[in-house]
Amino acid sequence: MEQSWNRPITIKNNIDSLKASKDPVVIFALTEESEAIAFSCKQHGITVSAFCDNEIRKTNKKFHDIDIIYTPELPKRFPKANFIIAHHTLEECAEQLSDLGYDNYYAPLKLLENFRVDDFSYKTSNDYMKKKIENAVSINKIYFDQSKTYLRSLDIVITTKCSMKCESCANLMQYYKNASSTDEKILEAVKKVSDNVDHISEYRIIGGEPLMNKNWAKITKSIFDQDPSRNVYIYSNATICPKDEDLQTFRGKNIYFYITDYDDLSKNMDKTIDALERNKIPYFRKPAGNWVDCSQIRKHNRSPQRLKQVFKECCAKFLFTILSGKLYTCPFIANADNLKAIPMTKMDYVDLLDENDNEKLKTKITKLVKTKNFFPACDFCDGRPHDPATALEYAGKGLIKAGKQVPKGQTLPFESLK
Repeated sequence: MEQSWNRPITIKNNIDSLKASKDPVVIFALTEESEAIAFSCKQHGITVSAFCDNEIRKTNKKFHDIDIIYTPELPKRFPKANFIIAHHTLEECAEQLSDLGYDNYYAPLKLLENFRVDDFSYKTSNDYMKKKIENAVSINKIYFDQSKTYLRSLDIVITTKCSMKCESCANLMQYYKNASSTDEKILEAVKKVSDNVDHISEYRIIGGEPLMNKNWAKITKSIFDQDPSRNVYIYSNATICPKDEDLQTFRGKNIYFYITDYDDLSKNMDKTIDALERNKIPYFRKPAGNWVDCSQIRKHNRSPQRLKQVFKECCAKFLFTILSGKLYTCPFIANADNLKAIPMTKMDYVDLLDENDNEKLKTKITKLVKTKNFFPACDFCDGRPHDPATALEYAGKGLIKAGKQVPKGQTLPFESLK
């Protein structure tokens, strides 16, 4: 089958032809906002035949009495279909569908921009859904303006300390012997990225476990205070319960918690939920489920064409990350560099604090954000595909159980590759 990079991709922004089509309608990606898209479809007289998702654990069940299909199995169920893309990476999703033989893709913009959130109830809170839809609308509008540069999210690493030590952490925390907090010049780095792109939907405070940085609340509030229109999310594993005095400083602000539930390992889950609800801080709780094995650091010596395929299949290539004053396209490259585990080139990152580089910062950031081929550092990653079972260029073990711990007090060894 001809690969999608050789075929034109056109994402439609008008639902009139969608309403007129007799082919089934499928919502691509079971995101939080896909629930609102389904409700809006009903309001517009569009029958949704199915959802689909790349995470097999979400599939083979129903969502609002509608089937959820594992994406690679779509052709068996629907030889022809129209797709409404609920995920933020519109073009990447369309490329995947193109490789499966489909050619009708729609942005959800017209379904969401005038949607009344409070007319329905959701699996998450209405306030959380409002922000998700607001973000989706902004991203869709910017997507259709090719002169703009946007980031769906910006991960801000405020510590490499973690209260867990997962042996297969995709962010490579298991390799840090001297984990530390990274307070210095974080705000300057965040401001420089923000000033040189047109839109960032989400600012995500991460680690490690961000609450292990004793200044986590102050940093979070300072990032919000730089621009009170920002949406800031704190990604936590609920091993540490936030203090009331810290949460009280977030009240009335667009600051949210995103909690990954690792069952017994998330030992302060109930206390954390109680604290958030007591202080009226919106949150979203998600089970850890299974991970794609992608945490080994090793040289693969791939050809440019194979590297292009690794990048094409990667589900993390738009997880833009700030770590130690540099901007990277993904957390693997960010932490591999920070660990000094792999050789780096200036193509792999943007040094946000380098005053001696004469090239305009906006130009460098735009180059990084809009790269569509691959980065040299991608050759040291096993790959992180949506679907390991069908990926054409993947060297990991496939889906593995999340949260398996390294023995207490230990870190995993790694070889520094030159």
